[in-house]
Amino acid sequence: MNRRFYTVRFIVADWLSAAIAWALFYDYRKTSIELTDYNFLHFLHDEKFVLGWMGLPLLWVTFYALTGAYTNVFRKSRLKEIGQTFLLTLIGVLIIFFALLLDDSVNSYVTYYYTFFTLFALHYICTTVFRIILATGVIRHIKHGKIGFNTVMIGSNQKALDLLNQLNTEFKSEGHYFVGYVHIDGNNDHLLAPHLKNLGTVPELSNIIRKYRVEEAIIALESSEHVSIGNVINALEDTSVIVRIIPDMYDILSGSVKMNAIFGAPLIEISPDLMPTWQQSVKRMMDIVLSLFVLILFFPLYLFTAIGVLLSSPGPIFYSHERIGWHGKPFRIYKFRSMRTDAEKAGPQLSSKDDPRMTRFGKWMRKIRLDEIPQFWNVLIGDMSIVGPRPERQYFIDQIMKKAPHYRHLHKVRPGITSWGQVKFGYAENVEQMVERLKFDLIYIENMTLAVDFKIMIYTVLIIVRHKGK
Repeated sequence: MNRRFYTVRFIVADWLSAAIAWALFYDYRKTSIELTDYNFLHFLHDEKFVLGWMGLPLLWVTFYALTGAYTNVFRKSRLKEIGQTFLLTLIGVLIIFFALLLDDSVNSYVTYYYTFFTLFALHYICTTVFRIILATGVIRHIKHGKIGFNTVMIGSNQKALDLLNQLNTEFKSEGHYFVGYVHIDGNNDHLLAPHLKNLGTVPELSNIIRKYRVEEAIIALESSEHVSIGNVINALEDTSVIVRIIPDMYDILSGSVKMNAIFGAPLIEISPDLMPTWQQSVKRMMDIVLSLFVLILFFPLYLFTAIGVLLSSPGPIFYSHERIGWHGKPFRIYKFRSMRTDAEKAGPQLSSKDDPRMTRFGKWMRKIRLDEIPQFWNVLIGDMSIVGPRPERQYFIDQIMKKAPHYRHLHKVRPGITSWGQVKFGYAENVEQMVERLKFDLIYIENMTLAVDFKIMIYTVLIIVRHKGK
């Protein structure tokens, strides 16, 4: 299964669709609106046509990529594809119309309507036809086992066995390729043993997922086993695996089960994607643009801060150490040094409001968050985001996990310079406060949108201006 090959096919198809649509539209424009005698050879000598024919398809493909059209081509729904293509075509054609076509000389404004709807219809039809053909081919390959998703079954009870039999007979079109099962400690049911390989226990899940390149995990436990289900989900938080849970009647009646396919197995799906792909793309672009803006525009402020740090106490200007970020990966975070160089000679410590280790200039910097400015470099290179849970050191994470194992949920997103927890709670002075602040960051993760990010940034600026930060 060559995922890149299939992705390239969709990209090439979209490029061809846009090129064909533009050629047909240009022919319509010249022969039906401008009433000129035009043929394809004339097109090749028309600078506007050639530029549009070469440039617009690339812009369309880029636009589709930013909106997530090529993120996972194996999980496309033909019905959703029709609706999403309609919306994206409408947006793209509106932009082209106002950018390139609105200044055309026409006899009547009605001509503008014909121009717009003709371009829209041609592009939408060409793109949809190609996409449906390719999506149908992918679905057929999944159904016949040529394409599959490495899947692990968590649990080995009767529910797991019944579902395995269903997926291997009734729901072949879902493309599950079971690499084995994971059993639960204290549960002696091993009904899947004759059918699947025993891969180990829940604590070994992260290693199992990496070793077998698992894409999906199906939790086959009773909903009443909340503790076991919670432990499994926590173990999967550092991964990009799609989690599905076998529901009971309560889950169905409460509306937790969403129907994704008419012939698919009824499962509760926990997707690793917390935001729509287009919002993720916009969020990342916003991070890059704002980081460049801050790093360049406020350069004189950095010189002032650097001089202040040097004069406040002997030592380097910047302070850096390792913190844990997205998917549990470590990275080095950078800050202007606000403490003495021997501040942690006794080991890692959290700072407090009147921390004697801080310099006088360092206290002022922390009050207006000036010490955090170098982290925009971390944002620029992709270690962090402007808005996201604050990253912590492994030393403190180990302590937090003993009291709040669900802390691992924070690793589903890039850590940030500011967060809802930072706005609502501020700096934590001990592990108990870090656990208390955790609930705000968890709520943010489950409600991530660009609108929420904007609100958090606005409140952060207000806190800095009013000097109300903790």
